[in-house]
Amino acid sequence: MPGYPGQTNFRMTVEKYAVIGHPIAHSKSPLIHQAFAAQFGKVISYEKILAPLDGFTETVHRLQAESFLGANVTVPFKFEAFNLCNSLSERAQALEAGAVNTLSFLGEGQIRGDNTDGAGLRRDIENNLGFSIAGKRLLMLGAGGAAQGVLGSLLDAAQIVIANRTPGKALPMVAAIRHSLEASASTFEALDQSFDLVINATSAGLTDSKLPIPDCVFTANTLAYDMMYGRDTPFMQQARTAGAQVADGLGMLVEQAAEAFHSWHGLRPQTAPVIKSFRQF
Repeated sequence: MPGYPGQTNFRMTVEKYAVIGHPIAHSKSPLIHQAFAAQFGKVISYEKILAPLDGFTETVHRLQAESFLGANVTVPFKFEAFNLCNSLSERAQALEAGAVNTLSFLGEGQIRGDNTDGAGLRRDIENNLGFSIAGKRLLMLGAGGAAQGVLGSLLDAAQIVIANRTPGKALPMVAAIRHSLEASASTFEALDQSFDLVINATSAGLTDSKLPIPDCVFTANTLAYDMMYGRDTPFMQQARTAGAQVADGLGMLVEQAAEAFHSWHGLRPQTAPVIKSFRQF
């Protein structure tokens, strides 16, 4: 259709991004990134992509072929994502977790990986909750990808104990950080001291399962932080009953998304209004 005299005909190019996971229907990432984009008057497309459990690599290559510029990666694909990367951000290298959650598609098949989970967790705990991590006694519950992805951001604590159902899985993590601070591994049941900060990085909350941890790990001065969000988990209930301060992982979700947004766009969004908007639901 011809335009008006002097009008230039053009088609706006919309930047395309996605989040890849299995499952993925529950993801709030599209809403968060659209809210961030609106702060800067940007128009982006951000999709949820359900990848087959054996089809992550093919899914990423399809997005590259379809001119997507980047993708966030959630469970269970963060380790596979790491193996697809041609280069890594400095913090992804420093974490030594072997997992990334943010991919940038650089053209010519090149993929750059980043891990924003640790920075997101740290920003939420310190900036939003006002809790200083440096010099504190910290208990990490779980030794899977979620724990490994954030551990490198916590190394100014005075002590870290990593507890897992099978402590052998935590031993490599402990060995990797022992040069920085006092660190040890434990079973859940063998815990026998209190901590300033207790982070639940297990998926027990998804099935409403209670972790076999003793109440003695909590005091009135403990911050009990569940990386799960959107539900009052048995971990949070136990910590609250024991008198601890309790927080879920919604702030971490938004803060790590802000780190990814900055990585892709070079812009730092305001996170507080986005966190507040989700708290209202």
